[in-house]
Amino acid sequence: QVQLVESGGGLVQPGGSLRLSCVASGFDFDYYAIGWFRQAPGKEREGVSCISINGRSTTYAVPVKGRFTISRDNAKNTVYLQMNNLKPEDTAIYYCARTAGWGLVESWYDHWGQGTQVTVSS
Repeated sequence: QVQLVESGGGLVQPGGSLRLSCVASGFDFDYYAIGWFRQAPGKEREGVSCISINGRSTTYAVPVKGRFTISRDNAKNTVYLQMNNLKPEDTAIYYCARTAGWGLVESWYDHWGQGTQVTVSS
């Protein structure tokens, strides 16, 4: 079965860093782009970043540009989201998902992980 499992979330102070991991199984990982989305309390889920099947193309939502970096290691079936200079507004549940396309349109993703909580607070 298709599985995407996020990890690496936690509590961090403003200005700190976290690296999230998304480990995939049950499908041909290198035939799918992978996106990161997040959902803050009381808000809609929003796209954060997406990486193409070979890692050659990436996109970032404006609020995270310059602070977050997405990468993938296809040999490990893993996508990473390095988050630096974290801000309280980054607090959310972070999800990874797969798409046969590419981009940050939520409806284009057909399988989602369970999410990992990121809390940025003093």
